[in-house]
Amino acid sequence: MRLILASASPARLNVLTTAGIDPVVRVSGVDEEAIIRGLRRADPPRLVVALAAAKAEAVALSVAAEFPDAVIIGCDSMLAVEGPDGVEAVGKPGTVEVARARWQQMAGTTGELLTGHSVLRVENGRTTRTAEGIAGTTVRFAEPSEADLEAYLATGEPLAVAGGFTLDGMGGWFVEGIEGDPSNVIGISLPLTRRLLAAVDVSVVSLWR
Repeated sequence: MRLILASASPARLNVLTTAGIDPVVRVSGVDEEAIIRGLRRADPPRLVVALAAAKAEAVALSVAAEFPDAVIIGCDSMLAVEGPDGVEAVGKPGTVEVARARWQQMAGTTGELLTGHSVLRVENGRTTRTAEGIAGTTVRFAEPSEADLEAYLATGEPLAVAGGFTLDGMGGWFVEGIEGDPSNVIGISLPLTRRLLAAVDVSVVSLWR
């Protein structure tokens, strides 16, 4: 049985490989923006779980013939921060301008990094069991100087990651601390994934290399 990671994230892949698993990587191709638009009134936890499930389900369909006996993990992360209209979930900034505005908003404050997880058990080419969950980790942000923030933005790193920061990269210099699971901030919660695998009758140790 193979574990298939339905994500292009190198950070998620690194978490799993460091923890003893060599997953097959398949990118879902799901239109995340369309899902977000369709669920624009949904609260952040529901939104990240819906995105994770869509990714896992798309990959399950595409690999059923190649990997008829597999377990598929889809994840999606967003940062829940206090906005002008209450708590809002923000994903990848995409542009320097958006990343700068978000850092100006969250510097010196806290946010909750939410990661939705969806695990599918595939047997004989069809999905037989599913399990979903969400992990949240509180992140305390530093207040980088204007020069430091501009230097960080110039690296390009914050443009392509949820919330516009990393814990395991250059953004880690500007995180004062966290409360909760660090692997969740990187993109996939090992404790939650272990529980979800157990819920579909897969022992995590059976997946170790």
